[in-house]
Amino acid sequence: MDTDTTTWFTSWFDTPYYHILYKDRDDTEAHAFMDKLTNYLNIPEQGTILDLACGRGRHARFLNKIGYDVTGVDLSENSIAFAKQYENHRLKFDVHNMCEPYGKQFDAVFNLFTSFGYFDNDEDNLSTIKAIKANLNESGFGVIDFMNSEFVINNLVPEEVKTVNGITFNLKRFVENGYIVKDISFNVDERLYNFQERVKAFNLDDFEDLFKKADVHLLDVFGDYNLRKFQNSSSERLVMIFK
Repeated sequence: MDTDTTTWFTSWFDTPYYHILYKDRDDTEAHAFMDKLTNYLNIPEQGTILDLACGRGRHARFLNKIGYDVTGVDLSENSIAFAKQYENHRLKFDVHNMCEPYGKQFDAVFNLFTSFGYFDNDEDNLSTIKAIKANLNESGFGVIDFMNSEFVINNLVPEEVKTVNGITFNLKRFVENGYIVKDISFNVDERLYNFQERVKAFNLDDFEDLFKKADVHLLDVFGDYNLRKFQNSSSERLVMIFK
């Protein structure tokens, strides 16, 4: 059983079960978002992109396919080991903690699909924004694609059962101490597994506060993957572009 909530993301994201539960994520939508975003930002041809918390690299691989020089980094050693099979001379993957600068500068740094707000220590969230800033070149843009916490909380499904690859996942969702929490339990080979995802319910004001502290400037805020205007109560996403 996973009881160490301070490092839940290192254990849960490193299991094969995380990837089984979420294997049906919509690649078509993700690809359309990457097309729109790179066009909107006008990233130069052959431009460099850092995909921060890249998981198994689905966004990074597509960005590379449409012409960019991409580095994908993630804390999960298993995810990076999986992603490395797709490497080429303009696509690299590396194990890295996003709280720290990567040591190179890029035309864009993308933090996609709610890959932020996992830390129990607030300083780590600020450190991540500062690290993104350090990883941007003079004309570079940072992008954080987060959930719209207000929309998620108002539409929370408290309990759900999902069967994928013959595994029945029992999901429970709730809000606790400013975090949106998902309890995940399932049986494999007569062994019970319990994991928990915890993401801080940041809103736009919270991000603006972090940006101010990190001395970065918020340029645009969108509410979905079609880059439509952000609406506090109805937008599903909170997509922020800054530099």
